[in-house]
Amino acid sequence: MKNKIVKLILLTTVVFSLTGCTKYLKNESKQIVKNELTGQNLASNILCQPEAEETIDTYKKNNYNLDELPKCQELSLTNTKYDGLWTTIFVKPLAIIIIKIGELIKNYGLAIILLTIIIRLILYPITKKAAMQSENLKKAKPELDKLEKKYNNKTSQEDMMKKSQEMLIIYKKYNINPMTGCLFSLIQIPLFFAFFEAMNRLPAIFEENLFGLQLGTSPIIGIKSGNYFYIILILLVVLATYFSFKLNSGASMTPEAEQQMKMMSNISIILIGFASISMSAGIELYWITNSTFTIIQNLLVKRVKK
Repeated sequence: MKNKIVKLILLTTVVFSLTGCTKYLKNESKQIVKNELTGQNLASNILCQPEAEETIDTYKKNNYNLDELPKCQELSLTNTKYDGLWTTIFVKPLAIIIIKIGELIKNYGLAIILLTIIIRLILYPITKKAAMQSENLKKAKPELDKLEKKYNNKTSQEDMMKKSQEMLIIYKKYNINPMTGCLFSLIQIPLFFAFFEAMNRLPAIFEENLFGLQLGTSPIIGIKSGNYFYIILILLVVLATYFSFKLNSGASMTPEAEQQMKMMSNISIILIGFASISMSAGIELYWITNSTFTIIQNLLVKRVKK
């Protein structure tokens, strides 16, 4: 049941994102145009006007009319054309909030960090329950292991029904609800993609700098240009992902499932590490902040449980 819900969440996210995802600017040769300032692929469906002269010139050279777009500081839901459900419901509201916070604190990179923290604080009651579920599963693990041994090699329908009934009793005893984690995924997955879209389509963000790093530039492009500080971003993404996964581990019901989850976590960390090489610095800021919040939250939950 849980796997079906996760698949439904992923399918819904894909369907929504296809109604308004990033489209890239192409030249007369049908090649994707790169931003001379950041080295990233330029979006053709940006939400507002860029301010950097290099970026403006690049759009104009490719016959893109920027006059139809509002300035980023004036971006609202009413002064841009309809661009699909995904953009209207998720991307634009998120972009507008980032702009407003960025104008207030005078830096859009810090705005990404602050907004991520605000969103996680709002979602804290849900994410706290998910973290507590993990701790409850660890407490229930000895009894669940005994249950697995009791019904080992018993595959009849009657035995499976009895096993399910006894498992529900254990779940009730330790206040375990497997669906709690799915609720967080239902919010977290589209939120990540919305941040990803906003980074690509907001010139105010991808033209911004933070700590000497261009938010629209990926580490691989930054390193090629001689700025080796981007290596720190990759390391922080990998470390934050590793510790956030590690603090959630150990809640599997069987040794086999626990080993399988450990292997999947290691594969995920490696894949995320490779992906971070080509992700923009802006989305990596979101990822690092989000994962760090998860680490701190889980440590607090563990302390409370102890």
